Amino acid sequence: MLYAIDGTIKLTKKERYDVVIIGAGLAGLYTALNIDDKYSCLILAKDNIDMSSSWYAQGGIAAAISNDDAPVFHLEDTLIAGAGLCEKDAVAVLVAEGPSDIKTLVDLNVPFDLNEFGDLEITREGGHRKNRIVHAGGDATGRETVKALAHIVSQRRNITLGENTCFYDIVKDDTGAVAGLVVKDSSGTFRLIETGRVVIATGGIGQVYRSTTNPAVATGDGIAAAMRAGASMKNIEFIQFHPTGLWSPIPEEREFLISEAVRGEGGLLKNKEGVRFMVGQHELAELAPRDIVARAIVRELERTGDDHVFVDITMKDEESLKKRFPTIYEECLKRGINIAKDWIPVCPVQHYLMGGIETDLNGRTNIPGLYATGEAAYTGVHGANRLASNSMLECLVFGRRAAQDINAALDGGAAAKQALLPALPAREPKDIDLSALRGKVKDLMSKHGYVIRTAAGLQTALAGVEEVLAELEATFDASTAYLETLNIATVARAILIAALSRPESIGSHYREDTQ
Repeated sequence: MLYAIDGTIKLTKKERYDVVIIGAGLAGLYTALNIDDKYSCLILAKDNIDMSSSWYAQGGIAAAISNDDAPVFHLEDTLIAGAGLCEKDAVAVLVAEGPSDIKTLVDLNVPFDLNEFGDLEITREGGHRKNRIVHAGGDATGRETVKALAHIVSQRRNITLGENTCFYDIVKDDTGAVAGLVVKDSSGTFRLIETGRVVIATGGIGQVYRSTTNPAVATGDGIAAAMRAGASMKNIEFIQFHPTGLWSPIPEEREFLISEAVRGEGGLLKNKEGVRFMVGQHELAELAPRDIVARAIVRELERTGDDHVFVDITMKDEESLKKRFPTIYEECLKRGINIAKDWIPVCPVQHYLMGGIETDLNGRTNIPGLYATGEAAYTGVHGANRLASNSMLECLVFGRRAAQDINAALDGGAAAKQALLPALPAREPKDIDLSALRGKVKDLMSKHGYVIRTAAGLQTALAGVEEVLAELEATFDASTAYLETLNIATVARAILIAALSRPESIGSHYREDTQ
């Protein structure tokens, strides 16, 4: 399937921009701010600007900026967490250039938390052997950073923000280069936008799973569209399940995250008997890499028959917890949990995609003119398991590098040819239950593509997902629900195929049947 739309769609508007960025999270905004102001730039957001994984990011941004730290130490920790699958040159770029981008954010007045001396407060999270995490608003780093950058974007005359706009398809010219894209705006109108430079910054794929920390918009739209256009994918089977999603007896659209920073501040993982089950499993115990902690929790739940374990941070006083974790404190309190007195119930939930659209060190894909950055991209920095708080740094470093590459290309006079859609066949309208199909994919992925996998389970899930895809690809309707269900199934199939093709266990990809 090359296009999500079919031949019945009439493109009633056409416009042109030098650069179009899909996604208004940290990666998209920072990329836009680094596009030279002499070039027109359009940022498209599927929902409002406050609906992104970046907005909900709690932990912080990692960078070697303290006196006792250095990029080489950050590089070592990242390589260890990545279980040997990181691209070392990409990690070297990340850790070497990251401190400069943190300084840029400070200069842009991102309100990072300061210590009593007026310097950046630098903390620690799992997998880091040095304090190197900067944060804002205690545990609201993503929200505060996105708010600050969005304000600056709104003042840039060359940048246009289009909210409530769905991204459908990439259009290429007769050389195979990007020439435009198809979107549907808030009025339901399908538009063809001509551009020679498209940056996919659409975030993750959380809605492929039943339980996720990702927002409802995270349906893998950019990744699925890139696949339809022929972009190369890499390591898409490596999915990080955060060990400590806030457990709730009632299913939620987006699970609330109990940040790893809580364990970084001394929080202990315990079962209902109060036993610290991480002791002896890894030298860092509760601060072990996330894949190890997530598997340990799943094993503990299998052993006890329970559906959650606990984080105990009650050794800290209430006022310090209110200051350091205001969002977590208030959210838990709403649910009757005072984290200064009560253990916090948690269980692993889908959190982050380490793989994605394969890029080089400048964000370029194998399709000329198509770039990817942020969680949708595979830059090579995460390997088999993302080190905590490297994701926001990746958005900054590689978003800026993509913008710089685009500026250089545009300065050189590179221009796209006219965007023309090929004649597409009409697909027969059918009355299908999109909610049921979406639910089927979620259930299959949550059962068989979770923390611990087997070949038999993956094959069962793949057969079911391919049935869903066949039903979806045989029809078309112009609803957002159809597009999202198609994209979820497209991404799920890619994950399952990749997981089946890697029989060994490594990092977040754990094959129980080949141990």
